[in-house]
Amino acid sequence: MSLESVKQQFEQENLGLEVMELGESTATVDLAAKAIGVEPGQIAKTMAFGLKDKNIIIVSKGDAKIDNRKYKDYFKTKAKMLSSDEVLEITGHPVGGVCPFGLKNPLEIYLDASLKQYDYVYPAAGAPNAAVKVTLEELPRITNGHWVDVCK
Repeated sequence: MSLESVKQQFEQENLGLEVMELGESTATVDLAAKAIGVEPGQIAKTMAFGLKDKNIIIVSKGDAKIDNRKYKDYFKTKAKMLSSDEVLEITGHPVGGVCPFGLKNPLEIYLDASLKQYDYVYPAAGAPNAAVKVTLEELPRITNGHWVDVCK
């Protein structure tokens, strides 16, 4: 899965998005920002959380952090990130390559308002050395994501 499943989704949905496969790691926000040549905030950080009855993905700007109060107010539960093994099993992507595309299982995707300060962002693309440039207009359409405000 992973990188290939992301490329497959882009091709099947005729999205015209090009996956950048880089010669260096993009597994962390700082590494990705350096490799791509953008500020850390433009890296779209994808995090997987477990709710009581389902798992979800939240995509935020790279230097944002989950605000526990906002998260609890919105989701009615304490924030619980999934373990590396759970992330791989549920999304099909390894930590460092987790993205809201080409997912192994259907997941609800939430896009944090922190992303809205940019015209485009760079989520990972299923591998710890791959990313894709996506406009803020395209992101909710491609991911079926819902806008939320759960970060500080």
